[in-house]
Amino acid sequence: MSSLHKSRIADFQDVLKEPSIALEKLRELSFSGIPCEGGLRCLCWKILLNYLPLERASWTSVLAKQRELYAQFLREMIIQPGIAKANMGVSREDVTFEDHPLNPNPDSRWNTYFKDNEVLLQIDKDVRRLCPDISFFQRATEYPCLLILDPQNEFETLRKRVEQTTLKSQTVARNRSGVTNMSSPHKNSAPSSLNEYEVLPNGCEAHWEVVERILFIYAKLNPGIAYVQGMNEIVGPLYYTFATDPNSEWKEHAEADTFFCFTNLMAEIRDNFIKSLDDSQCGITYKMEKVYSTLKDKDVELYLKLQEQNIKPQFFAFRWLTLLLSQEFLLPDVIRIWDSLFADDNRFDFLLLVCCAMLMLIREQLMEGDFTVNMRLLQDYPITDVCRILQKAKELQDSK
Repeated sequence: MSSLHKSRIADFQDVLKEPSIALEKLRELSFSGIPCEGGLRCLCWKILLNYLPLERASWTSVLAKQRELYAQFLREMIIQPGIAKANMGVSREDVTFEDHPLNPNPDSRWNTYFKDNEVLLQIDKDVRRLCPDISFFQRATEYPCLLILDPQNEFETLRKRVEQTTLKSQTVARNRSGVTNMSSPHKNSAPSSLNEYEVLPNGCEAHWEVVERILFIYAKLNPGIAYVQGMNEIVGPLYYTFATDPNSEWKEHAEADTFFCFTNLMAEIRDNFIKSLDDSQCGITYKMEKVYSTLKDKDVELYLKLQEQNIKPQFFAFRWLTLLLSQEFLLPDVIRIWDSLFADDNRFDFLLLVCCAMLMLIREQLMEGDFTVNMRLLQDYPITDVCRILQKAKELQDSK
């Protein structure tokens, strides 16, 4: 470890040990990348995403309260419905008079169960192929949810619901848009069949199952947006970061902590996932156009070249912006980019500048290429040095 890196770690530790965290100082340090040693990144992200307050003295009580709240969500949205499902239709009277699978009443327990299944199937399909370039999400977690996996429990878990349902997942797919593929060409090599995954023994669960639970509970608590394909790519890096925390005390609660950080992050970017808001000032169309207007201001020649070839931002920037670049780079690079995004107080304005920088850094190739070549470049971005991209984006920010 270099002396410079040791010095950076010491700088973070100095800020984080203060009774009241100096947010601006923390942002300034985090913008240039957060060291992973000692769980620094996990802690900084929780502060930057407004999960932990700035007053250190309140951390213990806040964490205890939020983690108990998440346990309550598990009991109310997974365990109790699972028990109810096991009991539904046990007696003839229940089936005939109280509730039954064909009951058209929207308040019917069966109706709710089937609607939840539709959402669950799409979540399950997406989380099973999360980050296929690494094996992490297929491996067993060290801290399976004991509330769910207690051998004394006989209720229906999410895993059993997926295995037992006869619904076809393709009939319930909710993609944000048909304009562009939500998956990057080099990131869609995951197994396509449930049988292609190693079956873990009873009492174990894979990391992807934890992510599935987080997304299912989020969908239940936010029925207006529920689950839209791509949310799995947002929660994945968060969960990976928290579940690999070197501090086992924090790692044990990665599921609950990820849920609340994901919820806070989605509060800022959820408009990207709501199609009816696309053309509003908070919608994704406006943001894509902002990337091009920034490019026009910084490099009009390149802007005109893309316009001449009729390369619209929808063809590539939709995925860049909606998924916070999580499909354009390998996971460690995505995490480094997110250090800077989370640290910037105008974090998603900075994301627009990052996208603009990505275009400018492949300027020569774009100026020489035809439509087909350029589309391939933009759909499978060639530069892997994310620090160079972030530096260019910072230069654009400073030149405003």
